[in-house]
Amino acid sequence: MGQKSLLDNQSIAASVFLAPALLLMGIFLVFPIAYLFYLSFTTDSFTTTGVRWVGGRNYLRLLVNPDFWQVLGNTLYFTVATVVPSLVIPLGLAVVLNKTIAFRAFFRTAYFVPSITSLVAAGLGFRWLFQTDGFVNFLGQFLGLEPIPWLGSVTWAMPVLIILSVWKQIGFNLVVFLAGLQTIPQNLYEAAELDGASDRQQFWYITLPSLRPTLIFAGITTAIFTFRGFEQVYVITGGGPMNSTNLLVYYIYQEAFAQFDFGYAAAVTIVLLLLTLGLVYLQLQVWGEE
Repeated sequence: MGQKSLLDNQSIAASVFLAPALLLMGIFLVFPIAYLFYLSFTTDSFTTTGVRWVGGRNYLRLLVNPDFWQVLGNTLYFTVATVVPSLVIPLGLAVVLNKTIAFRAFFRTAYFVPSITSLVAAGLGFRWLFQTDGFVNFLGQFLGLEPIPWLGSVTWAMPVLIILSVWKQIGFNLVVFLAGLQTIPQNLYEAAELDGASDRQQFWYITLPSLRPTLIFAGITTAIFTFRGFEQVYVITGGGPMNSTNLLVYYIYQEAFAQFDFGYAAAVTIVLLLLTLGLVYLQLQVWGEE
């Protein structure tokens, strides 16, 4: 009886301490998502005409809208092309820095600087670098190459955004990989050296399997970072040329705050939310196997 009373007291105390956090979560997380879901079944905007219920019309419109599918394709292309180098490059740098004792802290800090740099400021810098008479074309002409209209080409505009996003993400992933490498027991490498394993074999059979959870975490966070890409599009290309660099978040911004079509924008946001939740589910499934 006394133990049951103690458990009841602990449950009450836990509820009291959790109540403020749960209330804030309900106000700032659960309610906005629920209202967004409701809004995706309405039309018109917050004007004198009000909001009207239209059922699944926004989702049907989304399915037959070629602009949405182009933007979705742009986003998937941008995500894959950003995630892969954002994992491979910092992983290689982390392996090198983990073995190099001298100036490790300096290089780690230097690589991390882009992660704390304003994406808007970085975007303005990249826009200056890649404009037709910018430094990149100047350097190319110095090497005997023809100038490329980077920001005015449907072929080259997206790679500029990808380069910026990779540059922005490398530092964060580098620190994550360094932390993961330092958790690998050194006796595994020592035993592998005694068995005559090369550096490549040690990396393939020891480093990569040991970094599996770290790679999953870095991959998911990087993919989420690319899914919510907005600043680089807004600052550098504005979604052009010919909608070739328009991404989902910028497309939502255009529909909601340029066209004032909040219902359709909410439907697109729900799709983005489902994609993000799918990534989180994938991470939880993989972690569940550990």
